[in-house]
Amino acid sequence: MFVKTPEHKEAWNTIFIFLAIVTVISAVFHYAIVNLYPSRIYVGALMWCPAIAAIITLKLRGRTISSLNWNWGHWKYIRWSYFIPALYVLITYVLIWIFGLGGLSNEENIMEWATELGLVGIGTLKPTFVIIIGVILLGTVGVIRAMATVLGEEIGWRGFLIYESRKVLSFTGVSFFVGFIWALWHWPILVYYSENVTLEFITFFVFVISMSFIMTYFAFKSKSLWPGVIFHSVSNVYVQKIFPPLTRTFEETEHWLGENGIMFAIVTLVFGIYFWRKGVKERL
Repeated sequence: MFVKTPEHKEAWNTIFIFLAIVTVISAVFHYAIVNLYPSRIYVGALMWCPAIAAIITLKLRGRTISSLNWNWGHWKYIRWSYFIPALYVLITYVLIWIFGLGGLSNEENIMEWATELGLVGIGTLKPTFVIIIGVILLGTVGVIRAMATVLGEEIGWRGFLIYESRKVLSFTGVSFFVGFIWALWHWPILVYYSENVTLEFITFFVFVISMSFIMTYFAFKSKSLWPGVIFHSVSNVYVQKIFPPLTRTFEETEHWLGENGIMFAIVTLVFGIYFWRKGVKERL
């Protein structure tokens, strides 16, 4: 329910200004990603659009950038923000392997992954060694590298928008609203790259909104945007960089695999429901 007080109206106006700005500046890079090559160089710029929109909005409203939650927060929430996304991606792929929706990669695929990681030429490589080193490298250096671009999104979504939305919405409302906006922001790329637009829209919205509940919980508990940065980075690296090379795909079950796959949506939904109930119980 919208309470019509001056403070609530001001908050909704601020939210509208932010959304308008992020839509306009993101459109430029959405166009570049879809129409220009190589598109990868524009992805990082797109991911910083929410931060730019948040900074502009703060300036327009006479507020300082320092008002964002830059403090590191409690280490407990930093650790959990690494562990939870790594866990739900692991569970996703274990279920995929168990139910035969995908298989464990063979030695040839593992060695191709070793080449991509730059591990070829450092001696006789065993697949097990490649897997261990690959997970360690991507799970540390890869996550730190991902944070450079993810930070741009998180300044906007978890640093600014969830706190502005909190002025007018409950924990449930904030998590769903910001998650929906976050997912919708990706739609031009989804339309362009999706093979099954309807299915991938559904799975993508489910997992992004589910992630939003978890990340909003950690943001409110820690009073910091950094758990969101780490959570987002770890989730991206594990679901995009680590587990796909370790998994053989089958044409008839490809829609179950990957970031837009059905299994990932199911697993993150379960985690999202758990943290939704936890957040409501703790009156966040």
